[in-house]
Amino acid sequence: MSKLTKNQKLAQSKIEPGKVYSLREASALVKEITTTKFDASVDLDVRLGVDPRKANQNVRGVVTLPHGTGKETRVLVLCSADKEEEAKEAGADFVGLDEYIEKIKGGWTDVDVIITMPSVMGKIGALGRVLGPRGLMPNPKSGTVTNDIGDAVREVKRGKIDFRVDKTGIVHSTIGKVSFDADKIYENAREFLLTLVRLRPAAAKGTYMKSVYLSSTMSPSIKVDTRSLESDK
Repeated sequence: MSKLTKNQKLAQSKIEPGKVYSLREASALVKEITTTKFDASVDLDVRLGVDPRKANQNVRGVVTLPHGTGKETRVLVLCSADKEEEAKEAGADFVGLDEYIEKIKGGWTDVDVIITMPSVMGKIGALGRVLGPRGLMPNPKSGTVTNDIGDAVREVKRGKIDFRVDKTGIVHSTIGKVSFDADKIYENAREFLLTLVRLRPAAAKGTYMKSVYLSSTMSPSIKVDTRSLESDK
C-alpha cells in the first residue's frame, strides 16, 4: 500500500476512529478532509440488505437532487425528426437518430445520459452490447424512454440521476461537489437516502440500510449513522 501524504494523514486524523457521524456532521466533515486541488465529487456508498440476484429485491430508481450534482450532464436524444427541435430547446447536447446509432456502434459513448422515445426503441435495442455495460441504455423505469422528450431533458439537466444496486448489494452515487456548502451536500445526500428508503422491496428482510459511507474523490470514508436520517432534520 502506498504511503499517505502529509495532507492525507491530516485528513485521516480528522476522522475519529470508530465514530459514526450524523449525516449533517458528515456533510461538513467531508469538506474538511478533501485534499485534492480540483473540485472533487462527493459520493455516497450504501450497503443494502437485499439479494440483487432476486428480481423482487433489485433496487433501482431515480432521484432529483435539490441542488443538482454540480456536474454538467451531457445528454444525447435519439428521436424522430419531428421531436428534434423540442429536444434542442430543452438543452440536449446531441440530437439525432441514425447517425448517432452508427457512431455508438463504432464505440462512441461520450455522453452521460441517453433519452429516447418508444417508437424508436426497436432501432436502439441493437446497441445494448455497447450501452448496457456503461449504464447508458435508455429505460422506461428511469424516465429515459418517453414521448415527453423536452421534460425528460430538463429534468436530467436539473439534477435527476438514476441508480441501481450492484451485484454485491451496494448502491454508489455521486451526490454533489466539495465546493457545495455543507447544507447543500446534506440536503442532496438526505434526498438520495430517503429515496432509497422508499424503494425498500417488500421481499427484503432484516436490516435494510446496513451501512452508509460519505466520501469525496480520494478522501477517507466517513461512516454515517443511518438513524440520523430521522433525527437530523
